[in-house]
Amino acid sequence: MTKFPLIASPIVFMAALMAASSLSAQELPKKEYPSPNAIVDAAPASDWKAIAASDLLVMDLAPDAKGEARRVVIQLMPPPFSQGWIGNIRKLAAAKFWDGTSINRVQDNYVVQWGDAGYDNPESGETEQKALPEGLEEIAERHYQVEPYHDGKTTTLKVEGQADSYADWVKHSAMGWPIAGTASGWSWPIHCYGAVGVGRNLSPNTGTGAELYTVIGHAPRHLDRNIAVVGRIIEGIDHLSSLPRGKGQLGFYADASKRVPIQSIRLGNALPAGEQPQFEYLDTDGKAFASYADARANRRDPFFIKPAGGADICNIPIPVRRVKAD
Repeated sequence: MTKFPLIASPIVFMAALMAASSLSAQELPKKEYPSPNAIVDAAPASDWKAIAASDLLVMDLAPDAKGEARRVVIQLMPPPFSQGWIGNIRKLAAAKFWDGTSINRVQDNYVVQWGDAGYDNPESGETEQKALPEGLEEIAERHYQVEPYHDGKTTTLKVEGQADSYADWVKHSAMGWPIAGTASGWSWPIHCYGAVGVGRNLSPNTGTGAELYTVIGHAPRHLDRNIAVVGRIIEGIDHLSSLPRGKGQLGFYADASKRVPIQSIRLGNALPAGEQPQFEYLDTDGKAFASYADARANRRDPFFIKPAGGADICNIPIPVRRVKAD
């Protein structure tokens, strides 16, 4: 027997049409996207990598006006970048060179600088400079960047990353640092917010590492390959970025009373065992970091209306967290 398609009655058809119209008039539920912070908080323990205490520089400033302690923790740059300066910094810390020095320069939207107030600061009124420890290395300008990697044959291995205004590519290295480079493979660390660099005089001077600064403003990428980047502040940058701005040339404090005394700077592993800082960074090769980076570039959580579709390398900071002591 031949079967014919069933035809709904006009009443049933109209009811279905009205229901469909009612649904289309309502907003369909939006997909919920986690924020970058939520992604980091949910990252599994296996996606976090420990930072050795020996790779941390602990700076204790004089207490603030309320008597509260001010500690700044700096992670030193890993190989292969800036290792000549890193070696000097380790020697300077071991010699307790920075004890009794000060924060001498705070330039708005740029840098905070510390070290000997008499170094390259004619407004300080200081006529002598603190003696440097023996054995510091003089580093050549070519070490601002790292040469291309060769595989031992004839090939230079090229590195690919995202586009950038200051380099052929930028990327987050496997060691958890933002780096930039050329199509032929030269690479160098980047001046992002919180980056720590070496103060120097005019070329060919490259600085010893005795004068250090950190970025407290928009990333000054024009400094890349012109000054050595030796680390980044991972805790306590608010103690530096909130300081009064210097009124002298380049933000130096002309008034000595404005300088913030430095009580000590030590390598993390030089502190007593129970006081050594413990930190971890999010593995940049892991799935959690990939999701985090995408979320930073394409904010879809409820506050945002339009995803940007991209992000500057410095706008994707590497998550770092303090680990509670056992």
